[in-house]
Amino acid sequence: MLSISIGPVALPVAPLILLLAVWGSSWLASKLASGTGDKDRAGAAGNAVLNAALLGLLAARLAHLGLHADLYLESPWSAFDIRDGGWHAPTGAVVGAVWLLWRGVRMPALRRPLAGGVLAGTAFWLIASVTTSGSAETLPTQPLTELTRGTSVTLLQAARGRPVVVNLWASWCGPCREEMPMLAAAQQRESSVGFLFVNQGESDATVRAYLACQGLPLREVLLDTESKLGPAVGSRGLPTTLFYDADGRQVDAHFGVLNAAALESRLRTWRAAQ
Repeated sequence: MLSISIGPVALPVAPLILLLAVWGSSWLASKLASGTGDKDRAGAAGNAVLNAALLGLLAARLAHLGLHADLYLESPWSAFDIRDGGWHAPTGAVVGAVWLLWRGVRMPALRRPLAGGVLAGTAFWLIASVTTSGSAETLPTQPLTELTRGTSVTLLQAARGRPVVVNLWASWCGPCREEMPMLAAAQQRESSVGFLFVNQGESDATVRAYLACQGLPLREVLLDTESKLGPAVGSRGLPTTLFYDADGRQVDAHFGVLNAAALESRLRTWRAAQ
């Protein structure tokens, strides 16, 4: 599951799980430390967990930017756009763990509360992540309609044995409109990766009018007039971008807007793994 809907708002699931895990870890560490009646110790335990999370997130972002510095230097402001999902999780985990170990060395009385809180939070994060990852891991089979020919086709047929980037979008979606020119340029530039643009819930005429108005030279535009693909891949919001290898296996996914640096960093990692 990539996103959930709360009223008219769609929220990404992974950050919500992480936020709940960190809050729960901090609360439990504080409670365990307060068993001695020392309020200062309880506050120190809860703050240690929060600081570890913040430092870990900062380190994860900086590591990602460092690994792909050439891409972000082309558009420096995109380094501050954390919506792109650019994090290097191993670095963040190591930095957070080192911070907690250091706090435990400095204050031995915090060791058990921190260990209890972090272990519980980690267990919650793992279970919740596994539980919500039940979305399609291969190309879904929902029938779609080709914009140019009006024929019925599945994503597997449209992929034609290529690695593909599948973008779920709609003309009324502001973030979709924001990223569309970048994705259109990537489609023109990339020769080994296909880009499939699956419109959600709009008519043939609406999609044609929007593309013509914006001057977007998109190829391989597909229509999902009943908006069934989003729920099938575990996303209730737009834009959603999915990455599939040549065998039709999902290798990455992102809910929300992508910038050029984030897209290219994913493609770069993807190519290196093949």
